[in-house]
Amino acid sequence: MLDISKIRSDFPILSRQVYGKPLVYLDNAATTQKPKCVVEKIEEMYYTLNANIHRGVHFLSQQATDAHEAARVTIQKYIGAKSSNEIIFTRGTTESINLIASSFCREFCKPGDEIILSTMEHHSNIVPWQLQQEISGIKLQVVPLNDRMELIIDELEKKINSRTKLISIAHVSNALGTINDVNRIIEIAHANNVPVLIDAAQSVQHLPVNVQKMDCDFLVFSGHKAYGPTGMGVLYGKEKWLDKLPPYHGGGEMIASVSFEKTTFNVLPFKFEAGTPDFIGSSALATALDYISDLGLDNIAKYEHELLEYATNQLLTIEGLKIYGTSPQKSSVISFLVNGIHHYDMGMLLDKMGIAVRTGHHCAQPLMEAMHVDGTVRASFAFYNTKEEIDKLVAGINRVVSMF
Repeated sequence: MLDISKIRSDFPILSRQVYGKPLVYLDNAATTQKPKCVVEKIEEMYYTLNANIHRGVHFLSQQATDAHEAARVTIQKYIGAKSSNEIIFTRGTTESINLIASSFCREFCKPGDEIILSTMEHHSNIVPWQLQQEISGIKLQVVPLNDRMELIIDELEKKINSRTKLISIAHVSNALGTINDVNRIIEIAHANNVPVLIDAAQSVQHLPVNVQKMDCDFLVFSGHKAYGPTGMGVLYGKEKWLDKLPPYHGGGEMIASVSFEKTTFNVLPFKFEAGTPDFIGSSALATALDYISDLGLDNIAKYEHELLEYATNQLLTIEGLKIYGTSPQKSSVISFLVNGIHHYDMGMLLDKMGIAVRTGHHCAQPLMEAMHVDGTVRASFAFYNTKEEIDKLVAGINRVVSMF
């Protein structure tokens, strides 16, 4: 069982007020708040170990290097990777996908080859592949959704052919909360010798994820959605794939030797980490993942599912409210509209009551088009949220409805 009162005390921002009202923070799918231990780790690193890593022989540099590489091992263990060499630090999910899209298409794709995506993808898992359409001449195949906004797996299987080079799919939809059956998708893909990239930006903080059991070829996520710092992300890749891919960025650290005639590249994971890395951020991210691990992902998943069920039942008591995304397999996200009230108006008025939700297309415009809306209101829950906060959300929505 989670001690929610104790947990909330670890997040000072949750006790502040907005417009004279207690903050009700329900925008966790966009970014999560940070526990004190993460902020303290950042302060500790800057005040005691601030030195450029990997290149220095002095004490501070060596200590900072050790902390950075220890963070890599923490992340390796958190997602169940075989080796820390398979953990690449990036600025976030977006850069991780751009890295794979660029390097993978350079090495393995020719004009006419195909990449399979789905209708529910975040723009960060659409636009990088569209850029490669222009550069490499690849084509995109898109898996449709059913009425509950779930992937139609049979349609995905039908789209695989001899030109299919990779499938890139979200584990959990940021706009719907739908949890995709990634194990089944990977099984189908591998039966056809097709590698799979999993966008885990919305899953690693909510669900146990083990890349070896899942058998995905690549997996990406962002630190700031997992209670860690902004500007910090992870790319996991099987070593056999990362060894084959060319570097994405060039510069210091990712080289073995440089001359004006020829450059040779460093070993994994450094081949993909040009320049000075965010060694402060990596340690803070590791601290955030340790915090999650101490609470227990199974405990988190159970509690957040209780919040999801409670919120769903309470929201459906509001006349005219429609929830978008009704799969029985959902993470703690609810997208909705009420009685034709524009999502922006709803969000702005809830904000005046101290309730923070997200409005708009949630960087998923193709999904909005498939649902025939221009946007929704999204409430997303974390383990520090409470049923009392959900009651405030419901009361707030009812108040907005009465205004209209």
